Amino acid sequence: MEFLVEFEVDIPEGTPDSEVKRRDDAETAAAAELVEQGHLLRVWKKRGRGDLRKVLGLYRAADEAQLTGLLDSLPLAEWMQVTVTRLDPHPNDPALQSAFNGSSLPNPRLVAVYRLEATVGRPHELGETADGFHRIVPLTGGTFRGPAMSGELLPGASADWQILRPDGTALGDIRYTLQTDRGDLLSVRTRSVRHGRAEVLARLARGEDVDPHEYTFRASTRIETATPDLDWLNKGIFVSVGARQHAGVTYETYLVE
Repeated sequence: MEFLVEFEVDIPEGTPDSEVKRRDDAETAAAAELVEQGHLLRVWKKRGRGDLRKVLGLYRAADEAQLTGLLDSLPLAEWMQVTVTRLDPHPNDPALQSAFNGSSLPNPRLVAVYRLEATVGRPHELGETADGFHRIVPLTGGTFRGPAMSGELLPGASADWQILRPDGTALGDIRYTLQTDRGDLLSVRTRSVRHGRAEVLARLARGEDVDPHEYTFRASTRIETATPDLDWLNKGIFVSVGARQHAGVTYETYLVE
């Protein structure tokens, strides 16, 4: 993900020049390290009035949680007012057109298919294995809605087979069955990964409702059906974005065109 970050640096009155220089030098070194790591792409001065130093930076990070950690670690962080704007890809972006040396292949786009809000039951914990800590989380019900169909999740035929890694990352093998309002059955299988900062994952583990922008929950999804006029689902490539709440989980699923 890319982010436009605006900094206003306000040096506290009375700060010795030597301290300002020390922090400026440390900031320069930190910026160089972020460039080397691929997080800082561009930086500009912003014209403005007064003594405030205004800077614009183009950053790349896995998610907003990682970006926050990067910005909080900057030597001038306590003197900064920071505004972050998330930048999403635009199909007319010239950079996309030239990213693969003028490739004539079509650019993919995402089309919303449905939003599923599911309730979850108490996990069945298998325990620690060579691959990690295994547990099965039943999906006990829920509803879905999209531009072309809506319906419900069928309990008893839906669950998330999870592996928890020592760092808190959760790998999901999610299998659930949807029934549309007209009775069509959809068999869905999703392979997911959920990761983030340790303190954010700890809050999720305690059952707190955490802003989904604070962690990453993404999945690849396969949908199968025997209904002829929904056969396009059998031929589609889908991706999902997830969010975990105290009593349930939400998946927004998109067709990659």
